[in-house]
Amino acid sequence: MLRRPIPLSLALILGLAMPSAAQQAAPEAPLAAVPADPADVESIDAILAALYDVISGPAGERDWDRFRSLFTPNAILVPMVPMPDGSTPVRVLTAEDYITRVGPFFGENAFYEVEAGRTLDRYGNVANAMSAYESRRSPEEEPFARGINTITLVTDGTRWYVASIAWDQEREGNPFPPEWMPLETSR
Repeated sequence: MLRRPIPLSLALILGLAMPSAAQQAAPEAPLAAVPADPADVESIDAILAALYDVISGPAGERDWDRFRSLFTPNAILVPMVPMPDGSTPVRVLTAEDYITRVGPFFGENAFYEVEAGRTLDRYGNVANAMSAYESRRSPEEEPFARGINTITLVTDGTRWYVASIAWDQEREGNPFPPEWMPLETSR
């Protein structure tokens, strides 16, 4: 039996009528590892406030489940921490890696971090906040460090999630940008 080739125009029409893999709904990913307090994730302002609040406090255990609840599955945290030799290796952490690294420090040390300024760009369901921070050992003290977090946020229409955070801090050779200098007087 002789098979006729399918005309190109028919193949194109059939191809257009069939949904592509990109058009098919992606399998639903699990939400955050821990359910969030709706007040923590109802807006960009709320989730950023929760993010700073949950890592701040006197020496002792933090509410790590609350921390986990703010992030997408597989969210990344990228601290740009300079080494003594001047290099700044790129380290990519998960939320769990972060907890493992800083949990013992917070257990023994008071740490308070506040947002001291922000720029925000948003398009639809994605947003990026350049969030300046100040770190203190006590809420009344002068900051011992300050820097900028770049935080990528996404919403599913019902709540906001943190998808990633990368940060760097002010130091010799890496001063605050002039447009952020009014932060010197923030509290």
